[in-house]
Amino acid sequence: MLGTVLLYALAPFLAMAGGGLFGAWRPTSSRLGSAMQHFAAGVVFSALAVEILPDIMHRRAPLAVLGGFAAGVLLMLGLRIAGCRMEKVSHSPIGMTLVVGTDVLIDGLLIGIAFAAGAREGALVTVALAIEMVSLGLATAASLARAGASRTRSIVSTMVLALLPMAGAVAGNLLLAGLSDRWMEAVLALAAATLLYLVTEELLVEAHEVPEAPWMTALFFAGFIALLLLDMATPAG
Repeated sequence: MLGTVLLYALAPFLAMAGGGLFGAWRPTSSRLGSAMQHFAAGVVFSALAVEILPDIMHRRAPLAVLGGFAAGVLLMLGLRIAGCRMEKVSHSPIGMTLVVGTDVLIDGLLIGIAFAAGAREGALVTVALAIEMVSLGLATAASLARAGASRTRSIVSTMVLALLPMAGAVAGNLLLAGLSDRWMEAVLALAAATLLYLVTEELLVEAHEVPEAPWMTALFFAGFIALLLLDMATPAG
């Protein structure tokens, strides 16, 4: 299973590294970035709806769900507070880089969590997060450029950040191996809260910072149905 996790974890690594490399050499427009964030939000939300939530409902452990979901919400709110303070204290790209690094590390943990729940869950969540990583790589390169970082520094920083999802995926899979059903239910609920936060408080919030056109909004629904159809086309097993 660890080899499978590592193989799939290459997807978000390559996605973020590729997005960062492209963004460093050819910065994208804010409208294109918003469009990609809409699409990524739809894909991540679809992974939550078609894989994570049905698994949680099937296990039927409400107290474990409540505890895990509350822990996930508190974790993400705590990271947001810490990130805001870091950005105020540090006027260099370091603060922003640390915030992004924490975010992608958690995304990697989600991949490990999903594979611990099942191969289908792991594959679908990995696809969703890989698409998110493309837009995150582009945004990171753009933010570093605006902060005055050189092209070389932007590329190196993004490459290092792209390794964190792989580390998180391996750590998540190793730590969660052999968990009891109740603990797995709590961990899945934590993952659900984290994905909800990613969609509603990060991807869509940033996507709405620029004037929207109807086709940009439609990309959210395109991302949702694309992953849903991919899941339906994937043989159960």
